Amino acid sequence: ERTAVFMVTNPNTLGLFERDIAKVADMLHSVGGLVYIDGANMNAILGKTRPGDFGGDMMHYNVHKTFTGPHGAGGPGAGPIAVRDFLAPFLPAPVVTYDTAKNWYSLSTPVKSIGHVRTFFGNVGILLRGYFYIRTLGGKGLREASENAVLNANYLLSQVKDFLEVPHGDRCMHEFVASARKIKEQSGVTTMDIAKRLLDYGFHAPTVYFPLVVEEAMMIEPTETESLQTLDAFATALRTICNEPADLVKGAPHTTAVCRPDEVNAARKPVLCWSAPEC
Repeated sequence: ERTAVFMVTNPNTLGLFERDIAKVADMLHSVGGLVYIDGANMNAILGKTRPGDFGGDMMHYNVHKTFTGPHGAGGPGAGPIAVRDFLAPFLPAPVVTYDTAKNWYSLSTPVKSIGHVRTFFGNVGILLRGYFYIRTLGGKGLREASENAVLNANYLLSQVKDFLEVPHGDRCMHEFVASARKIKEQSGVTTMDIAKRLLDYGFHAPTVYFPLVVEEAMMIEPTETESLQTLDAFATALRTICNEPADLVKGAPHTTAVCRPDEVNAARKPVLCWSAPEC
């Protein structure tokens, strides 16, 4: 009775689909609660299932992940939000409205809106890019994108599970979480060491130490765009690293201009401006 909104990521960060999500949504709706879907992993279920069908009342889409927008520090990012019709009157203004009588689009303010939440519309360009991507692929293409993302993730999982622990099963959706826990116990090599060593092989490391429910976590998401050759090369690099001498891995990277910055000191004493070196 004290729950207003329940937020859930589905599929979840472990790359698993929450099969009981409809039951959870029904429990919340029965006491007047709402279900907010985190669309971070929508790229696993495009054309397969609709969040509204399993109980979602509102949801944000990650354009940068699902609809081809740039991902990471460069940005720009954008997160459009979709809601059920009964929530539409509360959306912040302005919203694009289609006038059927005049056959044109205009900006309007919903009847129960709080108005503007900021003076700028956000990164409109990246939203257009996502829209063009959707229109270019169409329904069939978007479904194939999800199928390829899931296929790539499961293939990669099959290639690494004999030397990296995968605590949550032999199958996944678009991503899976491996663990270097046993390697750390045996040699002292950590997930961070493996991530740094991957740079020497020309690969950007996957997300590490997240989610927190997996010790020495390594979240691997190849997406729908990687080729079989790239997946095999990545798996081979991981296998090689896991069998290299511990001292070599713990000292990585060896081929970059900067090896390992002092991350603690950098966080406590950030250098936010650049100055020319003294001659």
